[in-house]
Amino acid sequence: MHIDELQILDALAVRTSRDLITGITPADLRRPTPCADWTLHGLLTHMTAQHHGFAAAAEGDGDLANWRAVPLGDDPVATYRSSVDRVLRAFAANGIGDRKFPLTELSADVLFTAEQALTFHFVDYVVHSWDVARTLGLPLRFDRHVVEAALSVARSVPDGPSRLEPGSPFAPAVAAPGASGLDEVVALLGRSPAWPEA
Repeated sequence: MHIDELQILDALAVRTSRDLITGITPADLRRPTPCADWTLHGLLTHMTAQHHGFAAAAEGDGDLANWRAVPLGDDPVATYRSSVDRVLRAFAANGIGDRKFPLTELSADVLFTAEQALTFHFVDYVVHSWDVARTLGLPLRFDRHVVEAALSVARSVPDGPSRLEPGSPFAPAVAAPGASGLDEVVALLGRSPAWPEA
C-alpha cells in the first residue's frame, strides 16, 4: 500500500479506538480483555505507549524510553486521546513517506520504511479496536476497504513458534471456520472471534 492510503487507513483505525472509549467508567477499566494478561486499563496503557513510541519514531527519535508505559492518570480517556492526537500529527507530517523509522521496541538494529511502520500500526489498531469493542460489548464496524486492507496484512504476518516467544506482538493464529472479514483478521492474529465465550 502507498503511504497516502496507509495514512488514511491508520487514522480511521486509531480514531475508532479513541471513539470506543469515550464513555468508559472506572469499573470498565477493570474488565478483562481478549488480551489475556490485560484488563482494559492495561490495554489502554499499552495502546497509549505504542502511540507515543511510533510518534517518536516518526520524528526520528529511537530512544527505547519512548515505548515505556506511562500512567493513565485521573482521566484515562484524555490521556489516551492525547496520545492519539500525537501519533496522528506525527504520521501526517510533510515528507513522512521518505523517513526511516527507528522502531526500537521491535529491533535495535533495523530502520523501517514509513510504509512498514504505518502498516504495523494500522493492523494493530484494527485489532485493538476489536479488543476494546469486545471488552465493552460495543458494536464495531469498519468500512469494507479498511477490513480488506487489514485482512491482506494479517494474511502476510508469519505464524508459527515465534509467536510464542516473549514480546511477540501476536499470539498464534486460531481456527475460525467460516469466519469472514474482521473475524478472520483477529483469528489470524491470535484472537478467538467468539471471545469471551471461547
